[in-house]
Amino acid sequence: MLKSKQDFINKIHLIISVVIVVPVAFVYGFYPDSQFELFPKTLDEHNFYKAIMGLYLGFSALWILGILKPIYLKTAIITNIIFMLGLGCGRVLSLILDGQPTFGYVFGTAAELILGIYGIWVLKRFQT
Repeated sequence: MLKSKQDFINKIHLIISVVIVVPVAFVYGFYPDSQFELFPKTLDEHNFYKAIMGLYLGFSALWILGILKPIYLKTAIITNIIFMLGLGCGRVLSLILDGQPTFGYVFGTAAELILGIYGIWVLKRFQT
């Protein structure tokens, strides 16, 4: 999996992403009220959170492929950048328009932006 220092630098953000995103996916899908102030009441709301869970798990599967198989690494990095910066920018927009959410979401925003920016840095190193 991690064969060298360079391999560690190229993949650590993917590993961190998987370690965080997989459990969060299951929380969103099955227990959204346990860690977050999310209280789905309708079948559509439950369906929405299960879909988010599936999306998170799907991306995590791709990142795992990138960690394990060099042929998928660049794709994994690009999707991780889009995923993390997409979430982070959406949360920044919400922070501006809606106000400050709970600590978990504020921390998540910072983590997503950091992981996305780190991914850009790694991707640029591939191209030089």
